[in-house]
Amino acid sequence: MIGSNVVIDGICKSFGDFEVLKNVSLEIKKGEFFSLLGPSGCGKTTLLRIIAGFEHPDKGTLTLDGDNVLSLPPNRRPTNTVFQSYALFPHLSVFENVAFSPRLKGASSAQVKSKVEQYLELVRLEGHADKKPNQLSGGQKQRVAIARALINEPRVLLLDEPLSALDAKLRQHMLIELDRIHDEIGITFIYVTHDQQEALSVSDRIAVMNQGEILQIDTPHEIYESPATNFVAKFIGETNLFDGTIISVERVKLHDFEGVTEYMAEVEIPELGIIKVTDVDELKVGQRVCFTIRPEKIVITKEKPATKRDDINLLKGVVDEPIYSGFQTKFYVQITEKSGENYQSANSFAGTIIRVIKQHANYSDEGPDICWKDSVYLSWSAVDGYIVEVKN
Repeated sequence: MIGSNVVIDGICKSFGDFEVLKNVSLEIKKGEFFSLLGPSGCGKTTLLRIIAGFEHPDKGTLTLDGDNVLSLPPNRRPTNTVFQSYALFPHLSVFENVAFSPRLKGASSAQVKSKVEQYLELVRLEGHADKKPNQLSGGQKQRVAIARALINEPRVLLLDEPLSALDAKLRQHMLIELDRIHDEIGITFIYVTHDQQEALSVSDRIAVMNQGEILQIDTPHEIYESPATNFVAKFIGETNLFDGTIISVERVKLHDFEGVTEYMAEVEIPELGIIKVTDVDELKVGQRVCFTIRPEKIVITKEKPATKRDDINLLKGVVDEPIYSGFQTKFYVQITEKSGENYQSANSFAGTIIRVIKQHANYSDEGPDICWKDSVYLSWSAVDGYIVEVKN
């Protein structure tokens, strides 16, 4: 099998007065595992249904390998869809469910047997061919649905939240299986999900959607580390997000990136004080910005860090709530001393809460070293914060 290059240009779709898709444009590369990620109602499933041919856009074009396919019905497009609900025939065996399409197309018994065995082996269900769907687990049913879609040899496989009905551990296992299947067959996968971890785990690239628009298209690493908007920063994982004003900027050289200029800025944030942050975009004094710092990038200690580096941000606070999760603890810390020489007193504000995540990499037989109501220091490097949006 080979995948298709999918190009969506200016797609608009409304249901009555509700505009579901607003001038959506993107290109999905041949053989790519591409995810459409966003909250319920953002338009991702409608976009998938337009690619499949189950919906028709009000405006725009859709091409696969340069061919306009909008006029083609679903059965004539080189696509197949795997649904959340499995959509298996309950009265047919696993073998007959997978064999349904080849039989419909007039394949011989020998051809059907060979192909069904090939795809059951691909999804690791070769020992379950004679079972009925009600004898299978949720994960096994989803594998049957995937095999039934792939036996048609589509160039694009469309997956509409296929794992949402499964429990957390089974979802993780099925994600690994989907990634393996994609690597083996090499066709284009377009995966719809509202689960950030699913998208980050398996995607080559992700399109983050909200209210019918695409806010950012990028690799999982760039989506997480360099979110384009406040919404992306908040939707992907957890983060601490604050508005502030640039009060100083200087050019610096922190990395050996050829041709890249970096800037060190000081941001005055009412809730935190004066925070240092680096950026590759030139910032200007007086600009209003949104600043974010991920919880896992903040170091939490009971003792004041002994560092002379001038790029370290330092706050003091009290643990308001520790939440232990085995492999990590999430701390909600109420700030008592802000960052910067002019912000050492906390008397002027009610107390900002910052989330901090501490990984438990080493065994401890004495319990947690930081507990509820402990006084703590929070620190992070200027390179670990990020300017999400410039407001003016």
